[in-house]
Amino acid sequence: MKLHSKNVDFFVPDGTEVQAALKRTTHLGIGAHQDDIELMSTHGILECFESKDKWFTGITCTDGGGSPRAGIYSNYTDDEMKVVRLKEQKVAASIGQYGAMVQLGYPSKTIKDPKDKRLRDDLAELIKTMRPKVVYTHNPLDKHNTHVGVVLAALGAMRTLPPADRPEKVYGCEVWRTLDWVPDPSKVVLDVGGRDHLVAALTGVYDSQIAGGKRYDLATLGRFRANATYLDSHSVDKCEAAMYALDLTPIIRDDKIAVADYVRGLMDDFRRAVEKQFVELIGPRE
Repeated sequence: MKLHSKNVDFFVPDGTEVQAALKRTTHLGIGAHQDDIELMSTHGILECFESKDKWFTGITCTDGGGSPRAGIYSNYTDDEMKVVRLKEQKVAASIGQYGAMVQLGYPSKTIKDPKDKRLRDDLAELIKTMRPKVVYTHNPLDKHNTHVGVVLAALGAMRTLPPADRPEKVYGCEVWRTLDWVPDPSKVVLDVGGRDHLVAALTGVYDSQIAGGKRYDLATLGRFRANATYLDSHSVDKCEAAMYALDLTPIIRDDKIAVADYVRGLMDDFRRAVEKQFVELIGPRE
């Protein structure tokens, strides 16, 4: 397996040889930054936790050098922050019993450069080795450019593989922008209830972020609770906590589908749903 990244770091919590650890992967999370996997791939982590036949692997794409910092970290250099965030991601991988953790160490500017295909090619190489059944990554409507760069690279990577080697399911998950607005027929609801303590532990290890005033640990649990409660106004909650996601599987099943067209279709569906509601309540426009 040859990767372009010169900064790649492999970590296997249970000590299994790297190649063997990657090949046992059934669920894969691909995130831009350290902590993104824990914020958006929770369903996959919980599915595999203490399982005998399911293994979660995480891939973090950036090096963490551009992280905001405050408090005891306010004077840390970019290189010092890279070390801190690398360690935090490994702690989360150990808590979550990940089958493997891969940190590619790319700077964000590389990921946001549409002409640079190194991340796409590295992801293709890793996915070809793992052959996961389920992939969790960012959604293309996220407002963070690096996140969108990652999902585009991930989808592009999967499209380079033969159809038989592509995942069975690909989910685009929430981080910077919720998916509450997406019409229910287009929204995937994933049950992540009953394990708040584990989610809190996974998100709570990122002291470099929390100490700086970004309470991702509390916000994530709050989002999951809100998703479950506000999903349906006319029925009781079907679960205690829920992740919202987009089903991106059609994009890797049909290479002719443009990601921009997929996104445009969702927005058009939303517009039509709102217009339909107004027509039902106030009648058609004159």
